[in-house]
Amino acid sequence: MFNIPEVKTGIIAVSRDCFPIALSTSRRQAIVKAYGDGLYECPITVENEKDALAALEDVKKAGCNALVVFLGNFGPETPETLLCEKFDGPVMYIAAAEGDGDLINGRGDAYCGMLNCSYNLGMRHLRAYIPEYPVGTADECAAMIREFLPIARAIIGVQNLKIITFGPRPQDFFACNAPIKGLYELGVEIEENSELDLLVSYKAHANDPRIEAVCADMAEELGQCGNCYPKLLHRMAQFELTLLDWAENHKGARQFVCFADKCWPAFPEQFGFEPCYVNSRLAARGIPVACEVDIYGALSEYIGSLITEDAVTLLDINNSVPKYLYDEDIAGKFDYRLTDTFMGFHCGNTPACKMCADRAVKYQLIQHRLLEPAGSEPDFTRGTLEGDIAASPITFFRLQCDSEGTLRSYIAQGEVLPVKTRSFGGIGVFAIPEMGRFYRHVLIQKRYPHHGAVAFAHCGKTLFEVFKYFGITDIAYNQPRGVLYPSENPMA
Repeated sequence: MFNIPEVKTGIIAVSRDCFPIALSTSRRQAIVKAYGDGLYECPITVENEKDALAALEDVKKAGCNALVVFLGNFGPETPETLLCEKFDGPVMYIAAAEGDGDLINGRGDAYCGMLNCSYNLGMRHLRAYIPEYPVGTADECAAMIREFLPIARAIIGVQNLKIITFGPRPQDFFACNAPIKGLYELGVEIEENSELDLLVSYKAHANDPRIEAVCADMAEELGQCGNCYPKLLHRMAQFELTLLDWAENHKGARQFVCFADKCWPAFPEQFGFEPCYVNSRLAARGIPVACEVDIYGALSEYIGSLITEDAVTLLDINNSVPKYLYDEDIAGKFDYRLTDTFMGFHCGNTPACKMCADRAVKYQLIQHRLLEPAGSEPDFTRGTLEGDIAASPITFFRLQCDSEGTLRSYIAQGEVLPVKTRSFGGIGVFAIPEMGRFYRHVLIQKRYPHHGAVAFAHCGKTLFEVFKYFGITDIAYNQPRGVLYPSENPMA
């Protein structure tokens, strides 16, 4: 994986000048020892504003891009919040629990100080990450810092991201038609291009000397059984290099890139293949390529990559599981009702590493029906990576800007079941507890589009904290049985 920031975290201890400074210093040292390698310890314990500036200069020189502010005692409210105001990166606040000294000269009152710290952060309109219970021993604080790392990585990545699109967004395809206002609120840059720009660049790569090496890599990844159209690899390799070069040449002031590309109806005929397999390969390397110019789908995928440091995908919340399939392969074997299950599908953009071993490059059946003569052999509709998605824990989620320009999100954890789909495309049988109610009272009720991002891990806790950090107030989830949604009929 690349295209993902490396997080270097520093810790600064703060001390109220009417408390022993040694209390904060020794408690900070205990956290660093409990944490082990990878946490930079700022030697300056901050009591006043000048200390804060000196400490910030120290962590900056150390290359830190994420910061932990540790209240070893009550803490000085102005200096400790100046650290957040003036640090260029995500900041977490934690506080010391008592128990490592007597309760006369060894009591720090950081439990109390955290309240005033939060109050001061609010007065300054500063965003900081505060864990669910931010007061702990050295071991507990070290564990909190470890949980902060993927959160910090997601924040740094998003705030240094450019989404590159090749469109326009499809007519009457509302999964993709969302205001870009929300991107700017998050600090994301966007570059919107025409499909013609992409076609011109693709043609310019026709004799790229790197193509053969990419073809060889594709052939190795697919294996003999998955490489159904060996002669197609050259076109797809040419396209992969086109996207990678565009990303590098168009980052501009940003460090990281993802794509949202239009992939039908004009694309396959003009380029000579479907882009799905190439999209899957880039997603596996940390550069999601959302199909159908789904800008917020691309953003959601990238956030998933940042948190898990793993491949992600974008799928349609596509079709119900037939009762006969449920009865044969799910009932009595897995603790899910029929309405807890559905099939997640896309034409072929899920990375090979997340699919069953019999996956292969095939052709897009729906596009073949529409664009090529009836009964003909597939030609330019080839290029999808198809097969069943492998069994795995998953988190299905999306960050979306609604028609009013408000950012909202949902998160639902579940799994891909080891059940054959008997269908086409890149597809899997998904199970999410209480999915039927979630489908009705979140996805339908709140008017979410049919695309959802999929991370192949249970990372809902971290996603929730990231969305909360970005100021998202509407974070929906699949509520357990007995907990009603606001729109749910209590007498149904």
